[in-house]
Amino acid sequence: MARSIIATSALAIGLALASGAASAAGQYSTGANDNEIKIGNTMPYSGPASAYGIIGKTEAAYFTMINEHGGINGRKIDFISRDDGYSPPKTVEQVRQLVEQDQVLLLFSTLGTPPNVAIHAYLNDNKVPQLFVATGAEQWNNPKKFPWTMGLIPSYGTEARIYAHYILKNLPNAKIAVLYQNDDFGKDYLNGLRAGLGEKAGKMIVATQSYETTDPTVDSQVVTLQGSGADVLMTAAIPKFAAQAIRKVYDTGWKPTHFLASVSNSVGTVMKNAGYEKGIGIISAAFAKDPTDPQWADTPEYREWLAFMKKYNPSANMADVQGVIGYSYAQTLVAVLKACGNDLTRENVMKQAASLHDMKLPMLLPGIALSTGPDDFAPIKQMQPEKFDGKTWKLFGEVMSGS
Repeated sequence: MARSIIATSALAIGLALASGAASAAGQYSTGANDNEIKIGNTMPYSGPASAYGIIGKTEAAYFTMINEHGGINGRKIDFISRDDGYSPPKTVEQVRQLVEQDQVLLLFSTLGTPPNVAIHAYLNDNKVPQLFVATGAEQWNNPKKFPWTMGLIPSYGTEARIYAHYILKNLPNAKIAVLYQNDDFGKDYLNGLRAGLGEKAGKMIVATQSYETTDPTVDSQVVTLQGSGADVLMTAAIPKFAAQAIRKVYDTGWKPTHFLASVSNSVGTVMKNAGYEKGIGIISAAFAKDPTDPQWADTPEYREWLAFMKKYNPSANMADVQGVIGYSYAQTLVAVLKACGNDLTRENVMKQAASLHDMKLPMLLPGIALSTGPDDFAPIKQMQPEKFDGKTWKLFGEVMSGS
């Protein structure tokens, strides 16, 4: 049942989660019935953030697998995923169509901070779940004001505070430069860094430069930051601009300790496009297993993921960690829908999403699990530092919360 650019009727945490017929007529909100569950999604399959399109394609593939094995409690998933080009006005248009015309039960994994900000109030006003948004902005964890919106990945502020802790411990005299996207995404990293550095932030952060997603490059910003005399650089950018920054830092001969936002540390896209040798020594953080890290290659979890990708999403770049992220997003939603049983009302969907207790996913790093509650809409709160060696990311240190 194809509904849009990307596929559409579509899998789960283990096939056992998804199998089983609905035993009785259920309670439903718009978008669900005895036979199907309609799920809406927007994804930048085109535009400046198109590198993230693999997430939506992987989710669609996973739901296809789930449907082949009987669906969720006997109900098939109708996954309607549309291209918004990372353009907030287009996101608004697409989401209104998904809610008002397609009449989906919920919005899932809509990607990007600016696009999600644009639909945030609309979905909450209409009491439509905006579940597991594919962005780490701090504002998704605000259940009192926005009870219909929940994130999934660690917040950008959490990640930036982890970098700040590392800097204070290992580089106490650092002069820090920050390259960031000029929106809530980039500003969350900058604000998180300042919060993590505390009273030392004013002295340690010596330069900041922002960019717009319409800019052709960030070359001039990098040159300006280099001229500040900084010996530490934090790059909070989407993949296209992250790769540009890595190349420019290397090509100018600048050798700062370089911290890279986790949303742009894919080996198969960012590091490859920048030039593997140009990223050696960069520090980032992770919550999921990188498919290029050889330590996972012989594990059953990795082999199962790879077999799934080769069968259901064979055109994907298997070296792109975003394929792991999309897989984990889909597994989380399937677990929530499974827990809903025959009560597929929007209220119960949010109740079950807010009732995760130390939930482990096969492709998350050891020691990292999902937990939520009525006053806690931030499922994943921990990350582990990692460093790029020219081929893959090498984890080091301990899992950290960034609190």
